[in-house]
Amino acid sequence: MIEEIRISNLGVITDATLPLGKGLSVVTGETGAGKTMVVTALGMLLGARSDAGAVRTGARSAVAEAVVRLVPESPALARAAEAGAAIEEYDGEAELMLVRTVNADGRSRAHVGGRSAPVGTLAEIGEQLVVVHGQSDQLRLKSQAAQREALDKFAGNKLAKPLAAYRKAYGRWREAARELQTLRTEARERLREAEALQLALEEIDRIDPQPGEDEALKAEATKLANVEQLRAAAQLAHQALVAEEFTESGDATSLVDTAKRTLEQVQEDDPELAKSAGRLAEVGYIIADVAAELASYSAALDSEGPERLAELEARRADLAVLVRKYAPTIDEVLEWAAVARSRLDELTDDSTRIESLEAELASLDAELASLSGTITGVRTKAAAELAKKVGQELSALAMPDAKLQIDIEPAGELGPYGADTIAFLLRPHPGAPARPLGKGASGGELSRVMLAIEVVLAAVDPVPTFVFDEVDSGVGGKAAVEIGRRLAMLARYVQVIVVTHLPQVAAFADNHIRVFKSSTKATAKDDGVTASDVRLLSEEERVTELARMLAGQEESELARAHAQELIEGAKER
Repeated sequence: MIEEIRISNLGVITDATLPLGKGLSVVTGETGAGKTMVVTALGMLLGARSDAGAVRTGARSAVAEAVVRLVPESPALARAAEAGAAIEEYDGEAELMLVRTVNADGRSRAHVGGRSAPVGTLAEIGEQLVVVHGQSDQLRLKSQAAQREALDKFAGNKLAKPLAAYRKAYGRWREAARELQTLRTEARERLREAEALQLALEEIDRIDPQPGEDEALKAEATKLANVEQLRAAAQLAHQALVAEEFTESGDATSLVDTAKRTLEQVQEDDPELAKSAGRLAEVGYIIADVAAELASYSAALDSEGPERLAELEARRADLAVLVRKYAPTIDEVLEWAAVARSRLDELTDDSTRIESLEAELASLDAELASLSGTITGVRTKAAAELAKKVGQELSALAMPDAKLQIDIEPAGELGPYGADTIAFLLRPHPGAPARPLGKGASGGELSRVMLAIEVVLAAVDPVPTFVFDEVDSGVGGKAAVEIGRRLAMLARYVQVIVVTHLPQVAAFADNHIRVFKSSTKATAKDDGVTASDVRLLSEEERVTELARMLAGQEESELARAHAQELIEGAKER
């Protein structure tokens, strides 16, 4: 709900704070005091088009601020968080600040939770928070989508289950239809793709690359290209380890063996030398092993001649073709081939897939037809019940001849919510044609129609805050009392703010706010200034205000007694 609204330099209001609370809040005041500026401020906070004419004369800008308290799961809070708003949470609830500034030159700025945001974002958040019903603003249930959603919520659980099953089947139906359309319209392209993949895979299969083969062949080719240098190095190293008859100098094997035998002769005299002799024996074994490996290496080099190098280069050339065409490395070529085979299987299975999709769509068509029929039946019954209940409310609101008509017509094709076109129509009096909401009725009548609808829908389709401007226009007496009572009924579920001039309505208020007007006399230098202030009234002040609204005589004991009687009567009702 909205906890507080602050208005600065808007119309005749210089600076005012409206403390709001739960239940029904009424805004009253003399004609021209600026009551409608409250609705204007809310419109600004809802992202309405900026109007430089609303800026107070002489001021640079008008500002509307609101402190809103929401539950953590509120969609409005989620949208604000997406916009980067700073949100304060405590006592299981969250607090959000909304600000709209309109400059005298017409430029506008919006802030959500202390962060600058587009005005469109403010409008998206406002749609989840406030519904305004006024002389020219009928935002709720204006579109067919909103009317369909309201009717479906009124229908309740009887509709929820078949509608959920329908939406699931409809989603699958759309996916299958889209896939079938793709298969049919892209048949030639898919055939060409399959042929290209087939040729590519045949080429890869013919060459038959192995994982890591390109790197292995590269290493082997490098080795064979430098065979003479490798052979010479291996032989020299071998001779250094095992000289045999090729050199007169001692080799590593002989030198290590001499050192070992020398230490063995005295190892019994000192255990440390015995340990060193053992380690030299290990070195001798290692040298012998390395010498044998070098001898084998040299022999192997002698067996790998130019023919092997030619084979390697030819194989590398074949692999290079694959790398150039399909992927940077042979391993990636093999990965590409695996994906390509899967895609080829999918493409070559088109005829079977088409048959399967056609059968699935036929089954889904039958299922959707059955479910949509059930949905239409439930909606038809709910529409009749909703129209009846709204009609009863309209009778109590001094519109006994007005009827709400809910038409449910075939849409001609299946949609995401069934096969129905839903329209809320108003028949203002017998003999008049039923027309869409917002047409064929005055602003005051339309506000009462919307009040009747909201009272009926309040338990199943609530919005946190409702605002009614001049909902009591053109009525009085008993009808005014009924309007007040129904506003109080609606306020049991949501926060309701009403701008009214009728004491019968104001008597039902949980919070009574008055707009006071003051003026300075015109002089030769200027035309005078009109300003307004806003104040939450105490219980005693409420009696005074209702007396003023009743008779224009705040101090009249008779008027005050009547005002007190209205308040007591409202409490009883």
